[in-house]
Amino acid sequence: MPEPLGNVSCLDAVLETADGEKALFTGAAGSLHLFGVDPSEVDGDVVFVVPSRKTAHRLIRANSRHNTLLSTERCDQLCVMCSQPPKKQHVDMFLFFETAVLLTPEDSIIGLSGGEPTLFKSELFHFLRKTMEQRRDINFHILTNAQHFERDDLARLRDLDLSRILWGVPVYSSDSATHDHVVGKPGAFNQVRNNLSILCEAGAKIELRTVLMKPNAPGLLDLARFVTVALPFIDTWAIMQLENIGYARKDWDSLFFDSSLGFDLVSKALDLSISRGIDTKLYNFPLCTVPPDYRAFAPSTISDWKRA
Repeated sequence: MPEPLGNVSCLDAVLETADGEKALFTGAAGSLHLFGVDPSEVDGDVVFVVPSRKTAHRLIRANSRHNTLLSTERCDQLCVMCSQPPKKQHVDMFLFFETAVLLTPEDSIIGLSGGEPTLFKSELFHFLRKTMEQRRDINFHILTNAQHFERDDLARLRDLDLSRILWGVPVYSSDSATHDHVVGKPGAFNQVRNNLSILCEAGAKIELRTVLMKPNAPGLLDLARFVTVALPFIDTWAIMQLENIGYARKDWDSLFFDSSLGFDLVSKALDLSISRGIDTKLYNFPLCTVPPDYRAFAPSTISDWKRA
């Protein structure tokens, strides 16, 4: 039954009518028609409406604890398998994201992705500080290539509750030439290694992320040795199977490493890293491609919309 408008905030819209084709929501800002959507599927969601384009972007899905906000489509790297190919234009959405996070259901995890979020580092830190002060129940997962941290950022990092932020940082190989080739940026390996130490010094939680591909699969055991010796401070090492999206779809044959046929490369790296105390997980690996003894290391990580 529709809720009286007098009982809702200026940011709320309530369902007025619905039939098989469209639903009408009304609020203080006006009316919103959604077509081809069951109203129950968007109940409690946070949407960003652009009247001039007649579009409504779903920023937060209320029925999911994990939501990701695309902070920018700009990036200073050009990864060979990029799932979100970069664009030159940038629209600053941090103010709208701030409102969206404040409306998010309790105990949510908000992902920030790109592009590269730290290209707009000042805006990012401001956004995190404001939202984390007002919503102490929310945690963040930020994907970054970690190319842009500096020692001057230590104070700003420590000003945040770093126990509630997990920084996902990609390292694809212990061989600098291989890593730099994958990300399409000379010197990237040395930079990320230096900046991981800055994050460590700040007290940040770090999730190291390695997408498994033909160019780097042969060196996975060497990378495991590097992680255990040079990066023992990380919280998690995620070895990730390639997604058939973005640039990877175009070059699938030259990039996809079939781990179901060559799992010994993965198992040796897993055995070493786990034996040295590194929390190591397999992301995006279908369980049917993982031997039974290693399935405990392959949690459900594929988002619901990708699974569908």
